[in-house]
Amino acid sequence: MTRKVNASAGHKLGQLIGDWFEEYFVFPILIDLAKSLELYLDSRFINRDARGEKIQWKDADGNYVDFDFVLEINGTNSHIGIPVAFIESFWRRGSRHSKDKARDDSGKLLPMLDTYPSARFLGIIAAGDFTKPARELVKSRGIELFYVPKEKLIKAFERNNLIIDYPDKTPESKKAFIANTFEKQFTNSKKIEVCNELKRLIGAVTINSFTQRVKAKLSALPQEIRFILRQDSYPIVFESVYEATNFLKKPEFKMSNPTESYVYQITFSDGSEFERSVSNISELKALHNTITKLTTHMENLLG
Repeated sequence: MTRKVNASAGHKLGQLIGDWFEEYFVFPILIDLAKSLELYLDSRFINRDARGEKIQWKDADGNYVDFDFVLEINGTNSHIGIPVAFIESFWRRGSRHSKDKARDDSGKLLPMLDTYPSARFLGIIAAGDFTKPARELVKSRGIELFYVPKEKLIKAFERNNLIIDYPDKTPESKKAFIANTFEKQFTNSKKIEVCNELKRLIGAVTINSFTQRVKAKLSALPQEIRFILRQDSYPIVFESVYEATNFLKKPEFKMSNPTESYVYQITFSDGSEFERSVSNISELKALHNTITKLTTHMENLLG
């Protein structure tokens, strides 16, 4: 029974801090960013008729993936727009399994680049004890990281007379007392005060540098677009290695009624590229339509 109390107390405290960090720190930053770029921000803190409870997007393999925040062009309460940024957010009290967390979140984000040509920004906003190897893994995969060290969060809470940390060997009863006391004291006004203190500790320049990274990624527009037609013959089937060997001595592939597919390629001004094979012209047009809307939106905004 004692273990159960410990697990729930630690989880409870972590959940309270994680929810606060996402709603009071991350969400306002992204809302301001969305307004400045005239984009729609989808988040669990927004009730939206166009979706269910979860913020889900389909990857190229048809799998639905949940995200914390998505920025969209032409998104509204009743209409899902074109995704241009996917962002994950979390708080970690301890460093254990940091690299697993880095793999999991980057593994969610990366497929969006191959799925949506308009998905120009992938980011993680992490707070707490997130190790250097984990941070390097995220960045090595081309994902932008905004990292808030654990010490700054602890200090922001301490300056508001709130305790959120304890030694790992703290007795279970003490952990439960800390979690319960924190929950009672962590009022809405305290949440705002702690957030303001954290922003002061981090500094406006650091926060602005993250939003500028988002803007820079979205502003890197296509410089070259390539359409490629591919034609494939029907397979020639052999029942033995020897038959295949004999055919290759004088190969003759017939291209009557070949199957056709198309490749859509883009090179952006920041050097990044997008490539996707599609089976028909309609899919090719749909891909290009998203890029047209992204380009038009950013040119109108910045022009």
